[in-house]
Amino acid sequence: MRLIALLAPLALLAPSMPSLAAAAIPSPAAPVPSAAASPQRSRVVYDTYIVGPGDTLQIELLDIPEFSGSFSIGPDGTLYLPRLRALYVEGLTIEELRYFLTQQFKAYVRKPEIYIRPLGYRAVRVYVGGEVKRPGFFTLSGVQNPEVESPETSATEATLGPAQTVERSLSRRGIAGGSSSLTLFPTLFDAIRTAQGITPYSDLSQVTVTRRQPVSAGGGKVRAQVNFLSLITEGDETQNIRLFDGDVVNVSKSPIVLREQLLKAGQTNLSPQFLQVYVSGRVKIPGPTTLPQGSSLNQAIVSAGGLKLLHGKVEFVRFHPRRRN
Repeated sequence: MRLIALLAPLALLAPSMPSLAAAAIPSPAAPVPSAAASPQRSRVVYDTYIVGPGDTLQIELLDIPEFSGSFSIGPDGTLYLPRLRALYVEGLTIEELRYFLTQQFKAYVRKPEIYIRPLGYRAVRVYVGGEVKRPGFFTLSGVQNPEVESPETSATEATLGPAQTVERSLSRRGIAGGSSSLTLFPTLFDAIRTAQGITPYSDLSQVTVTRRQPVSAGGGKVRAQVNFLSLITEGDETQNIRLFDGDVVNVSKSPIVLREQLLKAGQTNLSPQFLQVYVSGRVKIPGPTTLPQGSSLNQAIVSAGGLKLLHGKVEFVRFHPRRRN
């Protein structure tokens, strides 16, 4: 019953994304609530992150230091704790784990009070499919955030400030955005870039992310539609959502070449900075060569040392992958 009571307030976050985005920016006449008045600062509820092998957790039993400490989840999804020994915890959220451990420790401690926070996060394994250059499974690791120095700013799903309402709207669909922590988590941008970027037929305005839900939220999977194009055209960071382990990203395909989108994406580092071509025949240095994106045929010939004195016509060959319907 305690777990249900903690998760029930999430049902209040039902308004649609546009209305929430508008509400996140206070009008000049509206008073700005003080930081001390925000209930989110007094209690953080980890309601989206699902633990798994490779995660490191700080588990504290109040006033019982011998049962407290830093513990890692093993490759088989088990957590080894004093007295309780090995417990299978893979697939639980932080709050579900806290409730589960509370029940387990009741055999040894009277009215145990347990506090859990993540210390280290495992690498994220996602599948990127659809209209990208190289679909497949990719493992994305977070990087250290140099702007955050204090351990007290530990990873949390409740990012405070104007962006909080937008993120919670995504969280209602099972998709959570970025967070303030010592780790910069992999995002949608990282996943598409790791898949070697987009093709001329990629429709970035229709990118879907599918994510599994925790058991307390009903299980199964949820899907969210993301207008990723607004990130590279307008700098809308709310669309560059954080990815979780097991997410599936799909980039839709357009029936026509989206030239304007391709030019915009070419001005970013979404696609690889260089491309490799092969120059053969009557050139001075035949073989593979690396060129910057957007290079011309003449640049490829020059990089191969130029044409030899005796040469014929120049032929250009490009291989197209089979179009997916």
